[in-house]
Amino acid sequence: MVEFAFELVDTAAKKANIKVIGVGGSGGNAIQHMLDKGIEGVDFLCANTDAQDLAQSSVESKIQLGIETTRGLGAGMNPDIGKESAEESREAITNAIKDSDMLFITAGFGGGTGTGASPVIASIAKELEILTVGIVTKPFNYEGDLRSQQAEAGIRKLEQHVDSLIVIPNEKVEITR
Repeated sequence: MVEFAFELVDTAAKKANIKVIGVGGSGGNAIQHMLDKGIEGVDFLCANTDAQDLAQSSVESKIQLGIETTRGLGAGMNPDIGKESAEESREAITNAIKDSDMLFITAGFGGGTGTGASPVIASIAKELEILTVGIVTKPFNYEGDLRSQQAEAGIRKLEQHVDSLIVIPNEKVEITR
């Protein structure tokens, strides 16, 4: 008589751990929109220097950037303050994303937090060898030269640290309800 031994093998592939982090006010708004639409299969996070704005988000995972730097009052449209705030919060950012297989960073560029903090977050993800995609918006034309110049400078910094970058002019964004 021939005997057979069978071993049950779990053939289901490990599910990728995908996170989407909204940075700054616009990034937080994008995350809120995705939550409202019921998008599943990813973990959502928000990172902001503005404590009030962060408190109003329904996302579970939040990182208040630059508690000492901004005292929760935002970056005041200054990307240098956004960058400094993210550097101050490097450990919290690392802990929030370190188990990710893939990270999407979404932000509006041209202001302070999104523009300044997103490249720092992307550099942390790169150090952790996380596949990282940036999805950012550029300001409306009517928002002026300063915002446009800040956005362009931020994009140049961000593209150094991401695997792929999608830049969308705000004129092309349409919110569906």
